[in-house]
Amino acid sequence: MTAPASLYPLLDSLAAPQQVRHFTPSQLEQLAAEVRAFLIASVSETGGHFSSNLGTVELTVALFHNFDFLHDRIVWDVGHQAYPHKILTGRKDRFPTLRQHHGLSGFLKRDESPYDHFGAGHASTSISAVLGMAKARDLQHLDHACIAVIGDGSMTAGMAFEALNQAGYLATKNFLVILNDNDMSINPNVGSLQGYLNQIMSGQYYQRWRDRIEHAIRAIPLEGLSKGVAKAAKWSEESFKRLMVPGLLFEDLGFRYMGPVNGHDVNATSKALVEAKEKMKDGPVLLHVQTKKGHGYEPAALDPLKWHGVTAFDAESGEMVKVVADPAKPSPPSYTNVFGKTLVELARTDEKIVGITAAMLDGTGMNFFQKAFPDRCFDVGIAEQHAVTFAAGLAAQGMRPVCAIYSTFLQRGFDQVAHDVCLQDLPVTFALDRAGIVGADGPTHHGLYDLAYLRCLPNLLLMAPKDENELRRMLMTALYCGHPAALRYPRGNGLGVPFEDPLTALPIGKGELLREGEDLLLFALGSMVDPALKLANTLADTGLACTVINARFVKPLDTLLLHEWASQCKGVVTLEEGCAPGGFSSAVAESLADAGILRPLLRIAVPDHLVHHGDPKRLLEEEGLGPQALLKRIMEFAARL
Repeated sequence: MTAPASLYPLLDSLAAPQQVRHFTPSQLEQLAAEVRAFLIASVSETGGHFSSNLGTVELTVALFHNFDFLHDRIVWDVGHQAYPHKILTGRKDRFPTLRQHHGLSGFLKRDESPYDHFGAGHASTSISAVLGMAKARDLQHLDHACIAVIGDGSMTAGMAFEALNQAGYLATKNFLVILNDNDMSINPNVGSLQGYLNQIMSGQYYQRWRDRIEHAIRAIPLEGLSKGVAKAAKWSEESFKRLMVPGLLFEDLGFRYMGPVNGHDVNATSKALVEAKEKMKDGPVLLHVQTKKGHGYEPAALDPLKWHGVTAFDAESGEMVKVVADPAKPSPPSYTNVFGKTLVELARTDEKIVGITAAMLDGTGMNFFQKAFPDRCFDVGIAEQHAVTFAAGLAAQGMRPVCAIYSTFLQRGFDQVAHDVCLQDLPVTFALDRAGIVGADGPTHHGLYDLAYLRCLPNLLLMAPKDENELRRMLMTALYCGHPAALRYPRGNGLGVPFEDPLTALPIGKGELLREGEDLLLFALGSMVDPALKLANTLADTGLACTVINARFVKPLDTLLLHEWASQCKGVVTLEEGCAPGGFSSAVAESLADAGILRPLLRIAVPDHLVHHGDPKRLLEEEGLGPQALLKRIMEFAARL
């Protein structure tokens, strides 16, 4: 019996990506088609980042045709456009485990493959990293190429231009930046840079005629001309560039600009890379490649935003696989949607409220605000630092700005939060979505550090809601407290509690006593309040009487309530979905120590290590925060009292 023919004959034949170096033009086209087909089939089973990766298939194949990335270095900005890179570097057979527990990461990881030269989860880091690699190469007297692939919105961040500025100044050789221009980040790109790239796209006369015109001007024997005519000729050479492509930003920064190239023509892209390799000998080169998110799969091409990150779907029909909900038990609203709709509700009666996000309108719920108040909503692109100081400027002039930024992404604007907002005591509200363990995106996206990195800042109000109604109240509290304020909340649905009407603010720095008992004090924050109440019920059956307090505020901490009940109970347990060092439990321990209240303390938080990717419930259990782990840890703690 003969074996069935392979669906991916060329792809399956690759023992090593170096074989692609020897492929013919027709083989390159076939390989690109097979990679795309495999990508569609695989992600339809596992879910994952999708439309961005469909856009980089031909570019990836062309890169492996022209470079050896065991020798050369490549960094992909934002790893969610690097699935084709993973497929070609020996990880095809592991794709059924993509983003699953102990499976293949959805991003690049240095410890996953020798071809992953730099990890990437946040955007706009590639040029800086590759420039560092290039200078390390030069100092070690090596000669390999160093390549950064940026795009998917990443060029809107200032860090990218900081790196371009230095690379051009250093005139770094064998250094290539590939701008993957797909008009998108997750939402459509914003800002004047995108308009500049569009000018380049409409100004292809420049590329076609630049070399021959420059050659003609330079052929003029300047030594035989008067100084005025010679000066005019030189001026003509420089002015020609600005005439055909206004500004020539990249060349002014010291790069040789090439493009734009059709990034879905694998052989045209390969030809451009051959030319770039030659030009790189003289200094840094920027190759402008135009691609489309979702290319080659019609549903994703028509709606790249919807197909940016997907769950499992039917590849043939393009229909997402949906979990069938019990119609008798409607799902509670997500925290994201509750935030977005509450912000709109409050803004209807307060024209000073403005919304800001960094390329995450839909992901943060700010899309509701944009639809209701387009003139008061600002998507600044992937530029968290700018978002924060922009908000500070608005607040300095009497507005009430709300920055909706994922917990892990606000880390990028820490200096601005500290210096521009907190030190000036400006009333900026930070809405931190995706706080805690988020799951499949892994260490770069878990929101575990916000409590620690914000708690140390002066003037800042820091809080976390136990449910979606409390989120609404905290948003109102933050907006009208007159100081910087941050509220952090998890990804996913709320608890299904009714909403307070009318909406009122919380008393600042006051926790909530939910249950009384003399044995243990369970002092819980945010997403851990409901588990603490359930634990108290279970522990009551074992004879342990627990007090449960919803802390609400990390800063200012309700020390009066804490000290009162800590003094009455035999032991104290803190519960938080954040990192143990410097977080909520640290605040509690410091407060008890300062007050001289000596009670055994169990700090339940995420330990001081990286949390990998996988199902959030399973990860919580592994980190000691799931129901079974919590019960076991608290029972053991109580037994020692």
